[in-house]
Amino acid sequence: MHAEALFSAGYADADAVRPARSVSDLTVRRAQQGDAAAFGELYRIHAGRIHALCLRLEGDQARAEELTQDVFVRAWERLSSFRGESAFGTWLHRLAVNVVLADRRSAWRRAKRLLTTGDPAAFERARESASAPDLDLEAAIAALPPGARTVFVLHDVEGYTHDEIAGLSGIAEGTSKAQLFRARRLLREALNR
Repeated sequence: MHAEALFSAGYADADAVRPARSVSDLTVRRAQQGDAAAFGELYRIHAGRIHALCLRLEGDQARAEELTQDVFVRAWERLSSFRGESAFGTWLHRLAVNVVLADRRSAWRRAKRLLTTGDPAAFERARESASAPDLDLEAAIAALPPGARTVFVLHDVEGYTHDEIAGLSGIAEGTSKAQLFRARRLLREALNR
C-alpha cells in the first residue's frame, strides 16, 4: 500500500506502518554481528558496482579483481565503523575509492625504493596499440595515465568535486583540474583516431 493510500485511508502517519528497517539495513546489522552469510549477501549485492569502479580507476582487469577483493576484506574488517548515517553502498563506494588510492600510493612508494636499471624502458608497462578503429570508451579510459584516469573517473564518472578528489588523492585542487583537462584531451584524441 502506498503512503498516499495509507494517508487517505485515515492513517495519520503512513511511516508508522512501514517496517523500521529495510532488508539491506537488517543484512548489514547481521553482518556487523559476525554473520558471514549476511556479509556474503552484501558482497553479492555490491560486488559488481565495486568491481566496475576498481576497473575504471585501475584500467587493468586482474588488478581490479584483486582490489575488489581488498575492498571487501577491508569492509569486513571495518564493518563495525559503519554507523548507518549514509547508505551502505555509499560507505562501501567511498571505502573502495580509498583502497584504490591507498594502493596506488603504496605502489608509488615501492617503486621509489626499487633499484633502477640502465634501461628504464624495461620497467615501463607496455601500452596496447590503439590502432583498432573501433576503440571503445572503456579501453580509452584504461589507456590514460594513472593520475589523469583517476581524476577523470572520480569527477566525470563518479561525480566527485575537485575539492573531494584533492582530499582523497592528496593532490592540489588545481592539479585535479589540470589532470581532468589532460584526460579529456587524451580521450578526444584516442576516440577520434
